[in-house]
Amino acid sequence: MEFSMKEQAFTTETDFGELQVSSNDEYGFRPYQLLVSSLAVCSGSTLRKIMEKRRQNVQDIHIKTDVTRSEEGARQIEKVHMHFIVEAEGVSETQMKKNLEWTKKNCSMVQSVMNSIEITETFEMK
Repeated sequence: MEFSMKEQAFTTETDFGELQVSSNDEYGFRPYQLLVSSLAVCSGSTLRKIMEKRRQNVQDIHIKTDVTRSEEGARQIEKVHMHFIVEAEGVSETQMKKNLEWTKKNCSMVQSVMNSIEITETFEMK
């Protein structure tokens, strides 16, 4: 990927289109938003693949995130909590806990930040 500075944002071209990133949310996505989005979407798609592989009928996955950032310095992300709301037929709580364990181990984005950001998950079934 290549990034070019334009006015108040950096831009890059992706297969999907232009992405604008800025520390000012009036001009583009903020970097921390993209990081949290990467963690949530990678986890959600990994969870879906695991459930499909286990022949579990998943209809919908909704993810709510809660981000804790440091108050000082660079305001780095210290913790990301992901709450999964899963609509699936015939999936027990025990199976879902196991699914999330495998998700955490197999999501490349979570594994990339594991030693620097605390990642926690909870879930509810619909």
